[in-house]
Amino acid sequence: MKETEHAVVQSLRTHDLFSGLSDAQHARLLPALHIREFSDGQMLFQQNEQAPAFFVLYSGTVKLYRVSNDGHEKIMRLIEPGQSFAESVMFMDAPRYLVNAGGLNAGVLVAIDAAAYLEILQDSFVACRAVLANLTQRIEAHWDEIEALSLQNSRYRVVHYLLSLASDCDAGPTTVRLPATKSLIAAKIAVTPETLSRILRLLQDEDLIEMQGHDLHIPNLVSLREQLMA
Repeated sequence: MKETEHAVVQSLRTHDLFSGLSDAQHARLLPALHIREFSDGQMLFQQNEQAPAFFVLYSGTVKLYRVSNDGHEKIMRLIEPGQSFAESVMFMDAPRYLVNAGGLNAGVLVAIDAAAYLEILQDSFVACRAVLANLTQRIEAHWDEIEALSLQNSRYRVVHYLLSLASDCDAGPTTVRLPATKSLIAAKIAVTPETLSRILRLLQDEDLIEMQGHDLHIPNLVSLREQLMA
């Protein structure tokens, strides 16, 4: 195995969907792992296609989206390195992808054969529990997102989104990178690009964030979180 491929495969060992697997189960799954490079704008799969695999992103950015009847694209989720997607469909009787997926920033992902993974789950309660925990967290995150989009104002939505980028960080200062253009981020959180830019400027004026290109520095996460309760 090439060094890069080895690094990609090893990165799965700490992922929620794989951390509960034993060494023997990881070895058994290796033939079902397929490393794929993708380019900007490349279609990965389309809505309603048969879904033989799910994915974990190693590098780059992937957008999950749907297209309305009038041709407008609605961003459902932006996938960042370390995140998985399309895993829930493998539990369907006739698995089909529920959204479109396309490369936003070129990168590398791992496609995991769903049938091979399900065979391992059948033999491991620990692995099953890890999957259920992951899917439960995903559902809870979706409820939070639905609340932010339907019940809260634009400033709340922007702050909520920025905090989601730093969800793995502690209370101190942190720097994250915006995963997409401001227009795509605005579409995801249901605000206009102009509104997003205005709110980012206000947050900078209030010393809650610092922007330099796509890099976002948050001096104090606690202070930014307090904006959700204002």
